[in-house]
Amino acid sequence: MSRGWTIVLVGAGALLILLLAFCLHLYRLAIHRNRKWFMGDESSLPKAEAEAVKAMYEWFRSQPFEDVAIRSDDGLTLRAHYLEADEPTERAVILAHGYSGRGRDMACFAQFYHELGYRVLMPDNRGHGQSDGHYIGFGWHDRKDYVRWIEYLVKRIGDRAQIVLHGVSMGGGAVLMTTGEPLPEQVKCVISDCAYSSVIGILKYHLKQMFRLPAFPLLPLTSLICKWKAGYFFGEASTLRQLRRATKPILLIHGEEDTFVPFSMAHEIYEAIPGEKERLTVPGAPHAMSFLVDPQGYKNAVIGFINRYAT
Repeated sequence: MSRGWTIVLVGAGALLILLLAFCLHLYRLAIHRNRKWFMGDESSLPKAEAEAVKAMYEWFRSQPFEDVAIRSDDGLTLRAHYLEADEPTERAVILAHGYSGRGRDMACFAQFYHELGYRVLMPDNRGHGQSDGHYIGFGWHDRKDYVRWIEYLVKRIGDRAQIVLHGVSMGGGAVLMTTGEPLPEQVKCVISDCAYSSVIGILKYHLKQMFRLPAFPLLPLTSLICKWKAGYFFGEASTLRQLRRATKPILLIHGEEDTFVPFSMAHEIYEAIPGEKERLTVPGAPHAMSFLVDPQGYKNAVIGFINRYAT
């Protein structure tokens, strides 16, 4: 082999190693369980007012939440906070939190549903909070975990249970992906707030927004690493594809000023819902802030929707 070809091959090998190393870094940054430092610095993420956050957690701490746990299909221990209703009821809500969060981050929604007389279940997703798991599933593996949580509530409440799924951000994607699974009749409806249309779509968007980098070849290579380490390809985790099999009524919510999960994805998702559906868009609301920007409008939309299906 000539010296020229040797240099070319060595250079190509070094470039490939650097590329794989960078993709491994992307996996650790986005998928592996660790502190997501960029979430605190990302300018497209809104910052809730300190007083609102303080009031939310004061309410959470004042309630007699019960710590509960289940086992996932693949043997993980998944944990959640459970709150009984003040009066006997078969109505319950499962609240799905966002990326890098935990169940108690949904406390403002828990308070809202509790005041409506619902039982409340707030799971920590796999790879989050007190639940097991070394990776973030972006709703894909979580969809089967939520099926297990549904089974837990049906067993606890009984066959007359009436269950609402309500998720925000990654949780919104997770509950929509869950609709593509066979769900029992006890699940009456689903509410998804600021969800993404697919994992590939949202990762491609943030590669461009945060790093000014192209999707190819970074996403395909990082997806291979994700399959190796977390057991799924990015292409598997499609909200739109799961919705083809959805049979439950869906309320889709999105803030019009969302720059973290682009508002355009709400159009894609809404068009993909095959059955009964409603939509709420909130002017001026950034990502995951629709409830705080227009609390009365949000509550009215949710109450009107769930009262049609959970009686």
